[in-house]
Amino acid sequence: MSGHSKWSTIKHKKGAADKKRGKIFTKLIKEITVAARMGGGDQESNPRLRQAVAAAKAQNMPKENFERAIKKGTGELEGVSYEEIIYEGYGPGGVAVLVECLTDNRNRTIADVRYMFYTSGPTVATAGGDGCMFETKGLIAVAKAAVAADTLMEIALDAGAEDIKDEGDVYEVITEPGEFDGVQAALDKAEIACEMAEITMIPQNMTAVTGKEAEQMIRFMEALDDCEDVQNFYTNADIPDEVYDGM
Repeated sequence: MSGHSKWSTIKHKKGAADKKRGKIFTKLIKEITVAARMGGGDQESNPRLRQAVAAAKAQNMPKENFERAIKKGTGELEGVSYEEIIYEGYGPGGVAVLVECLTDNRNRTIADVRYMFYTSGPTVATAGGDGCMFETKGLIAVAKAAVAADTLMEIALDAGAEDIKDEGDVYEVITEPGEFDGVQAALDKAEIACEMAEITMIPQNMTAVTGKEAEQMIRFMEALDDCEDVQNFYTNADIPDEVYDGM
């Protein structure tokens, strides 16, 4: 499995722990608020909002919570104004890292993110990057036990999927962003359960890291994951399974 997908799967499995800390709800509410502010409160015409609400429902967020966040985004209720900031930098072993932040305090977030980059040992991050080493794609992970490969391929490709990859114990269905909803709907209609489904940034190439640098990279990703101002981050780090398993 690619380094990107391994970490995405790990984050998915960490959801219960994150929920206990309350941080996952905070991040989801921020995303819903900003999505509603930028694209309006109608989920049917606002794909970003639709995906954010789906993620909130998957975490069992009460309906009134995300509806209130939508109203704050559209201005129906008073709320905090969040600013989007993107950072690019390099992690241990020279791996590329893209960090997406939502913040109500730009100076705090800049200081926090740069400190995390600095303490992990890589090059200091720069704001305003365009993520040229990553491509925006839809990513749907389906457990192999849930469906036969031929069946998944037929349904997903007919619905507009770009590629299907065999990645260990899951199949990865890759789509263009505009085809994501259609492919996910086709899988839902066929009652094929998805372990993960999101619009994400996939690296154009991977960088292998091992030993101490791999351990440093995992700690760096954990620090980013724990930061409330960091909504998402992406990396092209290719880390061996045994390093993940040993930490």
